[in-house]
Amino acid sequence: MKGLTLTTKEQTRLHILNGVLEGHWFVREAAEVLGVSERHTWRILAAYRKEGAAALAHGNRGRVPVNTTPAWVQKQVLEMAQDRYKGINHTHLTELLEEREGIVLSRSTVRRLLLGAGLPSPRYRRPPRHRYRRQRMPQEGMMLQVDGSQHAWLEDRGPVLTLLLAVDDATGTVPYALFREQEDTQGYLLLMRSIVRLEGIPLALYSDRYSVFTHPSEKREEDEEKPGRYKRRTQFGRALKELGIRAIFARSPQAKGRVERANGTFQDRLVAELRLAGASSLEEANRVLEAFLPRFNKRFGVPAAQPGSAYREVPDELDIDGVLCIKELRRVAKDNTVQYHSKTLQLFPDMDRTSYVRVRVEVQERLDGSLVVCCRGKLLTPVEAPPLAAELRQRVEAAPTLPVDPWPPEPVRERRKSSSKPKTGLGWEGEWYQDESKRRTHRELVKAGMERARQRGRHIGRPKVTDREGFPQQFEAILERIRSGHISRRKAARELDIGYATLKRLLDALPQPLHGDEADSTNNSDKEVIYYVHPSSLTESLNS
Repeated sequence: MKGLTLTTKEQTRLHILNGVLEGHWFVREAAEVLGVSERHTWRILAAYRKEGAAALAHGNRGRVPVNTTPAWVQKQVLEMAQDRYKGINHTHLTELLEEREGIVLSRSTVRRLLLGAGLPSPRYRRPPRHRYRRQRMPQEGMMLQVDGSQHAWLEDRGPVLTLLLAVDDATGTVPYALFREQEDTQGYLLLMRSIVRLEGIPLALYSDRYSVFTHPSEKREEDEEKPGRYKRRTQFGRALKELGIRAIFARSPQAKGRVERANGTFQDRLVAELRLAGASSLEEANRVLEAFLPRFNKRFGVPAAQPGSAYREVPDELDIDGVLCIKELRRVAKDNTVQYHSKTLQLFPDMDRTSYVRVRVEVQERLDGSLVVCCRGKLLTPVEAPPLAAELRQRVEAAPTLPVDPWPPEPVRERRKSSSKPKTGLGWEGEWYQDESKRRTHRELVKAGMERARQRGRHIGRPKVTDREGFPQQFEAILERIRSGHISRRKAARELDIGYATLKRLLDALPQPLHGDEADSTNNSDKEVIYYVHPSSLTESLNS
């Protein structure tokens, strides 16, 4: 087969089969790393001996299967699963489609269609599994177990740190470890970069289901194989896929017992080593750890069943720093800039392209903090773009102003006590509202919002007290008592459950009192005023 191109998974399979042919490990052990049965491994090995590397590529690559379910059948099944047969599990739905609709599909086909549309089965039962003690991998580098241990490593001399640890499954040795402030993606990328540079690329990585390794919204493997789907795979999982490392997830702490026991040993011995060295910071702890690892490997390491190393060499064309980094997709703006986490990166023309407008590029945040933009396999070195005028104004407004000491110093005056409330900076008297342009803009925005609400039939502000049920009748009774002098206005306001100013505003809206000179609006006393109100105009006055 001319022009044969093997994927990363097929290249890893080729490396494992070569190890079997050279006698480095058995077929049973290779099957566990490949993730297939031993019988299927024998089939692959026989085809590889007969046809060479071409046997690893599937013969139907690029072809459309003859038994593909038609698109109109798939659409019809999804519509019925969401409408008529909503809430039915996959097995029952398969039977109903065959009995009532005449659509004969297997349960796996129906399940694949529904899961692809985001319709999981409402009832799921995990089948029972038989657990047994797993044997070690026969050769060093076939599988690494990784884990993070948050512990008071420095005791009371420093902060609580997290130890990121990698243990070889075959030998029990630690190829590399480091201290971090927390268990994060960047820490595991640093751990993997050091392992690759010191030993090589391992074949598999065994970890728990922490958010660094597996995404909560991660879906089935067919969707993950599609390019550009970083959101369905974590950054660390994407880096493992590009390196050809198989990710194996444990469902319990006991499943990765070697790294768990190593954490316990480190918490016992390394804490004492850090205490004897007087380490009290992250940098000092990493220096002590670097000297401790060779002694730990010599004391607790065991020989592998097969000599040699299964670590794969790093290809010359592979950029490790470009793989073990944070990658995110962005679209270039009209001014050839890219936004990345509150930073604006400026792209410059080159011999290939004079403009990158509207091009989808990949922003790489390297472990050293540098930012690199990758466009269709070509690396670009952007610089931070000059800020716009609006950004400069925001910086000036946000910059704190330092008080200037007067000279000569002003005489100290005794501060006068004031009963007024302090300025909060958010109201009409705050510093923010002293600018006339800001006040004008604020009023225009408020008016525009109120107008949109009125057009949509929504109520603006708090409801009026006159809209309460039975309020006009209650107000009429209270008004008669006020006119007869049996109750004061303040007491009437308390009985109506309104404020004194609200009651005064309602009384001023009524016809003028008989003794107008006594009802001065500037008088705040509880002076009794006799009001003359016609019963027919009471409700109209309140509503107005």
